[in-house]
Amino acid sequence: MKNFEYAQPRSEAEAVTLLSEPGRKSAVLAGGTDLIGLMNRGVESPERIVNIREIRSLQSIDLDADGNLWVGAAASLDDFFDAKQADSCPSVKQIIAGISSPQLRAQGTVVGELLRRPTCWYFRSGHGLLARDGKMVVDGDNRYHAILDNRGYAKFVSASRIAPALISLGAHVRVLGPGSGESEHYVELERLFRKPEKADDVEHALQPGQLVTHIVIPPQHGRLAAAYEVRQGEGPDQPLAACAVNLQIEKGKVQWARIVLGQVAPTPWIARDAASSLIGFSVDEQTAARVSYEAVAHAMSLSHNEYKIQLAAVAVKRALLKAVGQDVGDFSSCAVEEYDVLA
Repeated sequence: MKNFEYAQPRSEAEAVTLLSEPGRKSAVLAGGTDLIGLMNRGVESPERIVNIREIRSLQSIDLDADGNLWVGAAASLDDFFDAKQADSCPSVKQIIAGISSPQLRAQGTVVGELLRRPTCWYFRSGHGLLARDGKMVVDGDNRYHAILDNRGYAKFVSASRIAPALISLGAHVRVLGPGSGESEHYVELERLFRKPEKADDVEHALQPGQLVTHIVIPPQHGRLAAAYEVRQGEGPDQPLAACAVNLQIEKGKVQWARIVLGQVAPTPWIARDAASSLIGFSVDEQTAARVSYEAVAHAMSLSHNEYKIQLAAVAVKRALLKAVGQDVGDFSSCAVEEYDVLA
């Protein structure tokens, strides 16, 4: 790890000033559960670390007068799980409950988990997000790589476990940055993530010097949300496939739906066609199975990850059934070779 300057601002404005100083590469520190590991590996080498954990305005989780839930960038995963104000977001709480490491839940922040960098071993070994224009992934071990939107150079999977749930809830992020034009603006979460096309691209739309201060989740008005993960073994390892759903149901029929898959593409994958095919139907075993396979209809496996297509379908099916109150059990754990026993 290279030497760096440490700064601890007391306000959002001071943090942005420190992050946006020209000619100096800076990084945000909140929980540090991801950044420190990246620095130890030499993947990230910031010249300045800006610790935002002590900024009071970023520590809270509050409802505004319109019922929007504001989650500050310094709020931990445990803070969110314990917050009564966040009870309208059960899918996010289900994901947090599934993180078995108490240290990770206590230290890691909600925004930090949202912006977690890819866990692709080529990236974390210093070969870049595109791993030599994807050649290393195609020719190498790609068991855990993308099965959707993988036709370009980017073949890693988006690492955030809570992003699919937050996108399904219609969340935005509040972004502060230098200058006057867009010093404060809001970005739909589904537009925050992007698929890199060049070696120096990143996996999100944030610019240098910008700071995500809050996640803003709109009121859900009685919608039914749930999340499901299929994981390899117990512990804090990344899921092999995941899904979050949000449903509006009237008189037993789905009137509106959002289905978002995780761990299957370079960005959280919004299964729009599958969600549309759910409209007008009741969510039962048969319908959930049909929709689950529609959600992965465009999947294209690499040489070693065809099994993930089935796991993604399982995650969709169980998330849908879970949303309407069916008992689908806890998140599944399996060895890669055992995927065919899931249903």
